[in-house]
Amino acid sequence: MSNLLSGLEELGIHKMQEYLDTYVNLVNNGEKSFTQALEELVEIEKKENQKRRDLANVKVANFPFLKTFDDYEFDFQPNVNKKELLELNSLGFVDKHKNVVFVGSSGVGKTHLATSLGITCAKARYQTYFITFENLITQLKKAIQENRLENRLKFYAKYRVLIIDEIGYMPIDQDTANVFFQLIAKRYEKNSTIITTNMPFSKWGEFFGSATLANAVLDRLLHHSTVISIKGPSYRLKDKKLLFESNSKEG
Repeated sequence: MSNLLSGLEELGIHKMQEYLDTYVNLVNNGEKSFTQALEELVEIEKKENQKRRDLANVKVANFPFLKTFDDYEFDFQPNVNKKELLELNSLGFVDKHKNVVFVGSSGVGKTHLATSLGITCAKARYQTYFITFENLITQLKKAIQENRLENRLKFYAKYRVLIIDEIGYMPIDQDTANVFFQLIAKRYEKNSTIITTNMPFSKWGEFFGSATLANAVLDRLLHHSTVISIKGPSYRLKDKKLLFESNSKEG
């Protein structure tokens, strides 16, 4: 038995070792055949390997937190179409190079939903990356200064799924707006982009400093896309309200 355990350890077969004694007893007691026991042990190891791969893919995607659709309070935001989100979670949009745009005011759960969808993509082994709009713009500006913009654009364009969070929270200049358009243009009909924004599409011209440029960006983002508009109360305000009510009762 010790030689067997040593061999499994040497081969990097770790999870099977935890269950080996249990299955040896099941075989010795006639409750399972040797073949059944071996098949089940192999399946246990396969599931563990898949779990490790999933975690590795999720880790490199740079998510701000790990939350799924199960963690989202759909009852608190009843206007969100849960069925539509679950259909997106089947990831057909990735194979069709379609985009997803979450629009809503601050605190309604846009980042949560975008991240949840991204985690599913990463676990499905689609190359996925999460970045805030502010950080993206900072990286692109730095690339311009260092004369390596094209390489940086290729870096962000390569991802099967790129999540750009919080467009509209910070102002940008004309040069930066043009560079952002270049990135969206490079990804257009090649890969999927997931966007979250607090800004109505009618305000994008003002934000980008050019109605023409804003329309060009929106045309490529929305041409093949699903737009999820969330109109509801803020989770953060809800938590503060509950805390206030709790303190009021205690007082």
